[in-house]
Amino acid sequence: MDIAINAVLTVVGLAMLCFGGNWLVSGGVVIAKKLRISNLIIGMTVVAYGTSTPELAASIAAAGDHTEIILGNIIGSNIANIGMVIGIAAIMVPLVISRSTLRKEIPIMLGVSLLLIGLSLDGELSQYDGLILIGSLIAFTIFTYKDAKKRRTENDKHTDDTKNKVYLKAGGLIALGVTLLGVGAYLTVENAVVLAKEFGLSEKLIGLTVIAIGTSLPELITSIIAIRKGHTDIGVGNIIGSNIYNILMIMGIGAVLGSVVIASDVFIDYAIMIAFSASLLVALKMGVINRTMGIILAIAYVAFLVATLFI
Repeated sequence: MDIAINAVLTVVGLAMLCFGGNWLVSGGVVIAKKLRISNLIIGMTVVAYGTSTPELAASIAAAGDHTEIILGNIIGSNIANIGMVIGIAAIMVPLVISRSTLRKEIPIMLGVSLLLIGLSLDGELSQYDGLILIGSLIAFTIFTYKDAKKRRTENDKHTDDTKNKVYLKAGGLIALGVTLLGVGAYLTVENAVVLAKEFGLSEKLIGLTVIAIGTSLPELITSIIAIRKGHTDIGVGNIIGSNIYNILMIMGIGAVLGSVVIASDVFIDYAIMIAFSASLLVALKMGVINRTMGIILAIAYVAFLVATLFI
């Protein structure tokens, strides 16, 4: 009976993470639109940051005593973002990728992944390593800000008497989202740890699968909504930005709060993460992730889950 309660509370926690992330994103996008920021930059920054907050909340809750969950969550989420989210999205609608994304953002995502691997070679992500990741996050943010100024659009140039109400509503959504994220993260981590111990599973495995999929649902929901509205640039930018933030921000903060031990088998998971990320380079020649590519990514992700759980 207790296990059933833990399972229900884990699901409730994941649901709160999803709703919290979604409301945080909604509020942030409203504000970004009012500031006339382009869709791609919104996807890379506001939406990507917002949809990464479930991973951040879960990782902060796991910091110190459950660092394997942090590592598994970040690696698993980055794999799920490409295999599950982009895979499903591309099956729905072929995703056209801009040349700028191919030349800048995807290489940055791969470079950040390689940085993480490099810092892990000594078997630990120390607090010093965490500061390096956070410093890289600051540099990436400055780069993105300068890029945003170049691409600034003239969207929503008009002003009206409801402007303050719009900001008030957006602020309310952001506050509600943050609250749900905090409570949801606590419920998810604490109850997932109990389930892992009960079924003899490692915390890293729970992070790679259950928590990673759960915290990637905001990316999936946001990308599908954006794509159905014709904003494929927000959908793709969201995933690439989320993967960058997962490593630089979430792993950086997690390492600063408490050093993360890196076991030798983690490098296999790193290699899989790199392979999924590198698969997006296929679009270099075609400029699009078509349905065939989407099916391949989705099948590869299912194979990864099966291998992780049963091999």
